[in-house]
Amino acid sequence: MLKRIGLFLLTNILVIAVASITLNVLGVGSYMEGTSLNLGNLLAFAAVLGFAGSFVSLAMSKWMAKMTTGAQVIENPSNETEAWLVNTVKAQAEKAGIGMPDVAIYDSPEVNAFATGMSKNNALVAVSTGLLRGMSQDEVEAVLAHEVGHVANGDMVTMALIQGVVNTFVIFLAKIAAWVVDRVILKNQDEGHSLAFIITDIIAQIIFGVLASMVTAWFSRQREFRADAAAAELAGKEKMIAALQRLQGAHTGPLPDQMAALGISGGGGFSALFSTHPAIEDRIAALQAR
Repeated sequence: MLKRIGLFLLTNILVIAVASITLNVLGVGSYMEGTSLNLGNLLAFAAVLGFAGSFVSLAMSKWMAKMTTGAQVIENPSNETEAWLVNTVKAQAEKAGIGMPDVAIYDSPEVNAFATGMSKNNALVAVSTGLLRGMSQDEVEAVLAHEVGHVANGDMVTMALIQGVVNTFVIFLAKIAAWVVDRVILKNQDEGHSLAFIITDIIAQIIFGVLASMVTAWFSRQREFRADAAAAELAGKEKMIAALQRLQGAHTGPLPDQMAALGISGGGGFSALFSTHPAIEDRIAALQAR
């Protein structure tokens, strides 16, 4: 818990630093001019802050994945399983036309795996010890292919861009809503941010953030179908279907937020609208229809 809090604080400090430097370089001043909003400056402010958060997380993704899961990169395989994992990912990466990802194992009883990294040629593919114990070699091969498919499809960067866009609109719309409440409804004529503005801004960001999470979750579900299709090409359709069938009865457990969208399995909340992954039945049906 303390480690995650520390990583959260570090990430936010870096986001603020990157955003501040970028805003100064762009020469973007305050989005408040007296009691009026400068919409151009506000949009620039929202975009810089929104994309800074998304891309700082992307830049730190491999390091954060290792820190949060304890994943150990296989530098020199020490047994047959590790050698097989490295050789399998190497063959799949060559077939997919990408650079060799780092291959890692993390200690967890849950059956899961994930991919992360800044680009197609600077990625990490990790599997849990629970997955290695709970799946056959063919099924593990399919899971690895699914994660390599995420890398080959550029899903890390794509999801970072989508997150940056929705972050921008959440910040932009929340501050407009706060201004309307403060200046139009409450008719505050003092310069600067009043307490009403700050409170409304926070509440609006929460509300718009929940709505935005449905948008990012929808995109994430589409990327899962594409990664399954890539796995069918790299490892074979039947192997991928078998892996998904195995997942139906397995305890997958949640991954940290940064990796959840690129895991082999996962969810996102009380409704399918918030889920980062489609239902396994739908994923199997999509593969069977290929």
